[in-house]
Amino acid sequence: MIAPQNRFADLHIHTHYSDGSLSCAEVIQGAVQAGLSCISITDHDTIEGVGPARREAEQFSLEVVPGIELSSEWEGKDIHILGYFLDCQSDILKSALDKIQDARIHRIQEMIQKLKSQGIDNISLEEVCALSQSKSVGRPHLASVLHKKGWVSSLRAAFDKYLGEDCPAYTPKYKQSPYQAIDLIRRSGGVAVLAHPVVTNKDELIAGFVEAGLKGLEVYYPNVPATTISYYENIARKYNLIMTGGSDAHGAVKDNTFIGKVKVPYRIVEQLRQLAHSP
Repeated sequence: MIAPQNRFADLHIHTHYSDGSLSCAEVIQGAVQAGLSCISITDHDTIEGVGPARREAEQFSLEVVPGIELSSEWEGKDIHILGYFLDCQSDILKSALDKIQDARIHRIQEMIQKLKSQGIDNISLEEVCALSQSKSVGRPHLASVLHKKGWVSSLRAAFDKYLGEDCPAYTPKYKQSPYQAIDLIRRSGGVAVLAHPVVTNKDELIAGFVEAGLKGLEVYYPNVPATTISYYENIARKYNLIMTGGSDAHGAVKDNTFIGKVKVPYRIVEQLRQLAHSP
C-alpha cells in the first residue's frame, strides 16, 4: 500500500470521447506508467468516458474520479469550468448535457455550410462526428478533417484561416454562462473548479464565481512559470479555494503535455471528495 503522502493525481485528462486522441484503455495505461494513484476524466461537455475508464482501471487499482469540463462564455470569452465527483446518474446533468451536445452538432453543421461557401465542399457531418466517440464534437475535429483532406497545412492553420473567431467559417458555440455551469455542477452533486485561469485570463471574475459556488482553482497547469503558479496560489488562498491541477493531456492532439506532466498530492482528491454532494 502506497503511503498517502506518496500518492499523486492528474485531475485534467481528455479522451476520444471529446477532443482527445486516446482511448480510455490508453489513458489508464499512461496513468499507470506515470505512477499515478488517481486521475480524473474531464472530457468536454460529456461524461461518457468515465464508465469505460473506471472499468479499465479496476485491474490496476487506479482511482478514476468522475469529472467534466463544461464550456461556458462570458462577454465573448470562453471560460471552462471543471466539475469533480459528479453524480453521473443525475437526470439534471444528463438533460443539460443532451442539450449542449445537440448544440455542438448543430454548430458543426453550420460551420460545414460556411466552409462550402469558401469552396470547401467535400466535408460531411458524419465524418467529423466519426472522430469522437460521443456527441461532444468540436472545432478540433473539423480542423482534423480539413487537414486530412489537404485544405490546410496543420490544425493550427485550420483555426487561423477558417475556424477561429472572426474567420469565415466561425460559428459561436452554445451560450451558457460560467455561473450556469457552476450551478449545474453543484446541482449534480459535484465540486466546481475554474479551469486553467492562466489561459482564461479573467481573474477579475473569480470573486463572483466564488459567490456562485466555485470551490477550486486549477493552480497547477503544464508549461506555466513558477511565478505564475505562486500568483494563483495566492488567489486560491484569498478565496479559500482548493488548489487543483492536471496535465490537460489530449494525447497526440497536444504535443506540449502528457499524462502525469502535472500532478497534485492525493490529499487534493480527498479535499474535493469531502465537498462533493454537499449543499
